[in-house]
Amino acid sequence: MKLEFHHINFVSENVDRLHEFYTQVLGLDDIPQANFPRTEATGNQGYGGKIRFATDGGMQMHLAERALDVAFKNGQVINPVARGHIAFRTDDLPAFLKVLEERGIPYSDYGTAFAKEWHQVFFHDPEGNVIEVHQQVASNRSK
Repeated sequence: MKLEFHHINFVSENVDRLHEFYTQVLGLDDIPQANFPRTEATGNQGYGGKIRFATDGGMQMHLAERALDVAFKNGQVINPVARGHIAFRTDDLPAFLKVLEERGIPYSDYGTAFAKEWHQVFFHDPEGNVIEVHQQVASNRSK
């Protein structure tokens, strides 16, 4: 069995603000909501919150309105609103850092402290999710 990465789901109280961050700051493309037909939510099942979508052409992000009662409402144990760490690779880290600086977004530059061949920076989106952007660097290994 082969698994392929499909999407990351982040939750927010303000889905439009989060979508704007990923499309305007990180440069992802919007995916029309019409591409994702939804089941109609009722009072005791489903999910009627707002959802927006973005992509880099391969990876998808599903940005959903926070709803802490989804598991209870659907008779389930797990509520799919967990947060996580996502990472993007760039070929021009200095240019990306300029975007963050121009927008007043603070970041931590860890250089190659965690990965010998990746220069990594970390920052938060408007909801406090941790994002990594890294650029591949020359290997420090001996030949």
